[in-house]
Formats: sequence, structure tokens, C-alpha cells
Amino acid sequence: MRSTSRKMAVNVACALIAVLTLIGISELSYDKSMDAMDEVAQAHLTRSHVQRLLRDVLDAETGQRGYLLTGDTMYLEPYKAAIADIGQTQDQLRELLAARQEQAGTLSLLGRTVQRKLAEMDLSIRMKNEGKDEAWRFVLTTEVGKEQMDAIRNSAGQLIEETNQDTARGYAEVRRSLLLTRIGITLVASVAFVAFWLYLRQTAALDQAGQRQQLALQAERDLLNVQVKERTSRLAELATHLQQVREQERDHLARELHDELGALLTAAKLDITRIKARLSGENGDLPARIEHLIETLNSGIALKRRIIEDLRPSSLSNLGLLPALEILTREFAQRSGLSIVTNLEPAELDETIQLTVYRLAQEALTNIARYAQAQNVEINLLSYKDYIIVTVHDDGRGFDPQAVQASSHGLQGMRHRVEASGGHLDIDTSQGTTISATLPLVVRRAAAAHVTSGAKEGPPQPRV
Repeated sequence: MRSTSRKMAVNVACALIAVLTLIGISELSYDKSMDAMDEVAQAHLTRSHVQRLLRDVLDAETGQRGYLLTGDTMYLEPYKAAIADIGQTQDQLRELLAARQEQAGTLSLLGRTVQRKLAEMDLSIRMKNEGKDEAWRFVLTTEVGKEQMDAIRNSAGQLIEETNQDTARGYAEVRRSLLLTRIGITLVASVAFVAFWLYLRQTAALDQAGQRQQLALQAERDLLNVQVKERTSRLAELATHLQQVREQERDHLARELHDELGALLTAAKLDITRIKARLSGENGDLPARIEHLIETLNSGIALKRRIIEDLRPSSLSNLGLLPALEILTREFAQRSGLSIVTNLEPAELDETIQLTVYRLAQEALTNIARYAQAQNVEINLLSYKDYIIVTVHDDGRGFDPQAVQASSHGLQGMRHRVEASGGHLDIDTSQGTTISATLPLVVRRAAAAHVTSGAKEGPPQPRV
């Protein structure tokens, strides 16, 4: 026990010494490196300002010569801009080199040379403005300007060379700091390696036990993920199958209503019409009752047609999506009193996608009439290269999608219908309610695994 305590104390002491040594070396190297980098940064900034000063002098000389040779005042604009920038650059250089006596002397010489050059250019421009052409031409042909530019370049070059030397010294200091850090880290790493090796011997067994536990937990998580995916897939298949069965039942009921009830109502109407024709000369209330019976049969036939259209939209298969939507919105507006505006762009769509869009609009309109308390509805179908976007917007009271109970399947059914066709459904209730569905032009393969035919889509679900 005492031996273990002594070993632990030695390990802790070694680790503490290594940490303190590393911190000391790191701080010393950091301070020296920061000083050196500040010097390098100042040297780079000085070099940049000197190069900018040379460029401004050349720009000023170019503008001056252009004005002298052409007389166009347009050349004075870059000249004046360069003159203004030269003064600002000189002030920045003086501020940078205020603490450096040697470089400050070189900068002073450069400043005097630049001022003489600026005075020579200003003199030429004033003589040009005063009409003394002979004088400024004489000044222009002399070597004074070239000599001054050479002097400026020499002073600037000397200043740049001095900043290069500062940069070199800064980099050398950084390299020395890095070497010191390298040596210190090597020594400290050696001590730390010994302490770490001792630590590894004590924790190896714990690591192995932890790894075995992690492997067991990972295996359980993988098994749970597989089970969740399988059950989710089965639920999706079951939901799609239920939609298919419902659509088949609706299709069968629509055919029965059309074939059986439609034939009976039509035959009854024909019989009543014949009776009315034979009793056309009769008095009393019998003709009125027959007329009322005919109106009742007409209402029943119209109701039968509307129920069949709700169960199986014949206009969709006979006329296409856009006419079917126009008919749906027009008839719905007449029944509900809503103001419905449509903006439908033509698109080449798969039959399944067409039915999905139709059912989406039908279900949304039904929900709006029942719950939204809206006055205006807007339906848009926008066509793009590879997909369409269908939006149904109303100005009603909206609702909170997060507050929808799980037992209400309106939104879930709508979302499943869209996603089963390979699309995506968004619901925005910030201002009224906006239902937006993004659908491909054809059913994607992943969605086709769940939906075998567009004619077997699920029935409209009520708003929840």
C-alpha cells in the first residue's frame, strides 16, 4: 500500500514538474514569438505603405504629364487623388517609424525628395495654366524629374531594405523560439511518456471492460434500429394498403351507384314523365304532385352524380388534371360560397401524381369549408423542370399543427399520400393556413414500392 502511494506520489510530482516546465517554455516562446511577429507585421505594413507611396508618385507624374501634353483637365483628377493620398501615406509612415531612429531618418529623406518632386510637378502645372508653354516644356525636357524620381526610388528602396532586415530578424527570432519550444516539448514529452505508460498499465483493464460494454450496447442499439425500421416499413405498407382498399371500395360504390341507382332513378323519371304526358289534361293536384316528384328525382340524380364525382372523379380521367381542378373549384365555390382563385400551370404528370394533386386540393377545400371560417381561397400549381409545387391558401383562422392529437388522422393521411408519391408536404399557419406540396413529375421508385397505382389512392381526410 505504501509502495503504491509512493509510486503515485512520484507520478504526480513528475507530471506536475512536466506541466510547469511545459507552461514556462510555452509562455517564454509565446512572448518572444509575439514580439517577433509584431516586428514582422510592422515591417510588412511599412513596406506596403512605401510601395503605395511610390505608386501614388507615379500616378501623380502620369496625370501631370498627361495634362501638360494634352491640356485635358481629366488627367488632373488622378493627379489630385494621388497628391491627397501621398500626404496620408506619409503620415502613416511617420507614425509607424516614430520609434525607429534609423528608419525615421531614411523616411525624412524620402519625404523631402517627394516634396521636391511634388513642387516640380505643381510648378509645371501652374506654368501650363498661366500659358507659359516654353517654360513648362523646358522643365519637362530636363533631367530634373528623372533625377528626383531616381532619388525617390533609392530612398524607398533603402527603406524597404531596412524593413526586410527587420522581417528577417523577426523570422529568425521566431525560429529560435520554435527551436526552444521543440527542445522543451521533447524533454517534457519524454517525462510524460513514462508517466503515461504507467497510467496505461493501471487503466488497461478498465478500458477493455468499457469496450466490451460499448460493443454490447452498440449491438443492442443496432438490433433496436433494425426492429424500428422493419416496423416503420410495415406500418407504411399497411397505411398504403388501407388507402388502396378504401379507394377500391369507393370505386366499387361509385360503379354501383352509377349502374344500379342511376338506372333506377332514370327509369323512374322516364315512367313519371310518361304518366305526366298522359295526365296532361287532368285537373286537380295530381299534375302538381307529379311535377314535384320529377323535381325530387332530378335532385336525387344530381345528388347521385355529385356523390359519384366525390368518390371517383371522372373528369380527372376524361379531361385531365387542370380541367378537373377547375370543375372541382367551381362547383365547390357554388356550394360553399367561398371565393376561390386558381393559378394552374400545365404539366406532364404521372397518373398517380395527378390523383394525388386532385385529392390534396379536394381534401384541403373540404377542411376549409368545415373548420377554417375563411372567405377567400387561392390554389396554385406551379410547374418546374423536374417537379411541381401545389399550394392551397386560405385566409381563415388557422390552427396549431403541434396541438393536433395523434388520434386525428387528417394531416397524417395527407402527408402520407404526398410522401408515398415521392413528395414533401409543408403546412404554414402564420397567416391563415397554407398547405404546400412539392411533388415529382412521376412517382419515384422509393415511393412506388408503397403505392402500386394512382387509381387506388386514399379518400380525403378531414382537417384535424
